[in-house]
Amino acid sequence: MSFASLPSNPLKQALKENRRQVGLWVTFAHQPIAEVLADAGFDWLLFDMEHSPTDLVDVGQQLLAVRGRPVAPIVRVPILDMGWIKRVLDAGAPNIMVPNIRNAAEAREAVSYTRFAPEGLRGVAGSTRAGNYTRYKDYMARANDEIGLVLQIESREALDDLDAICRVPGVDAVFIGPSDLAASLGYRGQAGHPEVQAAIAQAFQTARAAGKAAGVLAADGKAEHYFEGGATMVGVGTDLHLLIAGADAVAARFRQAA
Repeated sequence: MSFASLPSNPLKQALKENRRQVGLWVTFAHQPIAEVLADAGFDWLLFDMEHSPTDLVDVGQQLLAVRGRPVAPIVRVPILDMGWIKRVLDAGAPNIMVPNIRNAAEAREAVSYTRFAPEGLRGVAGSTRAGNYTRYKDYMARANDEIGLVLQIESREALDDLDAICRVPGVDAVFIGPSDLAASLGYRGQAGHPEVQAAIAQAFQTARAAGKAAGVLAADGKAEHYFEGGATMVGVGTDLHLLIAGADAVAARFRQAA
């Protein structure tokens, strides 16, 4: 790894080229878990700050744990907020996911928070981890072009404005949140409902027609139909679901043997 130049963003390039990207959600805020998962073979890991206890210090440690490994880190910030996005970027996140984007205006806002002026509103700091503490001599010149931005689509309102959201310059992908979308469509707790799945499939087509990559989380690991339906990036599970499945299976096996 060069310490003089900002590395290129492989996930951003893969999304642009519509290359299949398989990922895993990480909800446990512990550096060793990030280290273990980094070498599992996933294309990306999502460090979640929205629905987990993960804080800024935790994210910094997780990003260090995967640095130099063949996996792209994404950090999901808690909300669309300039302060959160700025601090996570300064901590070294090359890719940001923003939850619950509802319209093109919010999409433009999200883009502006990830870009230095004059293209955006991100506060300028040259001595953070993101710039390798001033050692990336080209950081200010290249950061705007290398930050990956994924926007979550989780409501009926967002579906209605999806084409416009996808056409906002600076958006690299839209990512369906199936649980929130199901609730918004009147099927809370039923992400597998046919109407919810039909809406997700249509969202993939809308995104692709607009030239943007689309993704979704399949927490249960049932992801092939999403790839077949046009998704580029799919979260094929979560650390929590893997732990539960493994622990329950082992416990059940030995209970039955007793």
